[in-house]
Amino acid sequence: MLPRLTQLGAFVRRGISTAGPIPESARIPGNYISNIGKQYIKLPPSVTVSQSPKAISVAGPLGTTDVPHPPFVKFHYLDPQTLAVTVEKPAVKKQRAIWGLTRTLIANAVTGMSEGFSTPLNFVGVGYRAAMEDDPRGKRPGFTGQRLNMKLGFSHNVYVPVPDHIQCEVVTPTKIMLGCTDKQKMGLFAAQLRSWRKPEPYKGKGIFVGAERVRMKTVKKK
Repeated sequence: MLPRLTQLGAFVRRGISTAGPIPESARIPGNYISNIGKQYIKLPPSVTVSQSPKAISVAGPLGTTDVPHPPFVKFHYLDPQTLAVTVEKPAVKKQRAIWGLTRTLIANAVTGMSEGFSTPLNFVGVGYRAAMEDDPRGKRPGFTGQRLNMKLGFSHNVYVPVPDHIQCEVVTPTKIMLGCTDKQKMGLFAAQLRSWRKPEPYKGKGIFVGAERVRMKTVKKK
């Protein structure tokens, strides 16, 4: 039984030509293929990508960002709007791991520079609420000059300054909408807010990020 090949490799076997250079990884057996890395990246018309020996630059309507990559990561254009990511030696485990990671980082950069990322935070609990207000310390380097004032069941309010790369909107007193062009930075700030009241499994209270759910537990009665 022949080893499983990628879809592009199957096209080559059938004599179907592609619009661009054929990545070397298309001829590698399936057990040496990165299931994430082999997926092509579709580039919107508003996004341009330029390559350098150590990084790939992604520019779009929302800004520009650089994604560093090792020298063994290669890029191929199947057509002007389709980018394929490959590595020199897919049989090497480390290169396969970096292959999928690099492809994901570039895809996130393309989405971030063209559309941006957003996620809601929901406050569940009696008296849990949030409001946006001016920071008494004023506008500082790296911050917008505003802060979140959160009531989370403590004897004091929790104040968190908003970084300048985060778009924060209090939709309702119990719902916050975060936005950012960088998925990782947005996730870090969401995790910082969530850490003040992590969802607990007995009463279902806490700060829930996105579609997060918690499996409820019952209290053992003596």
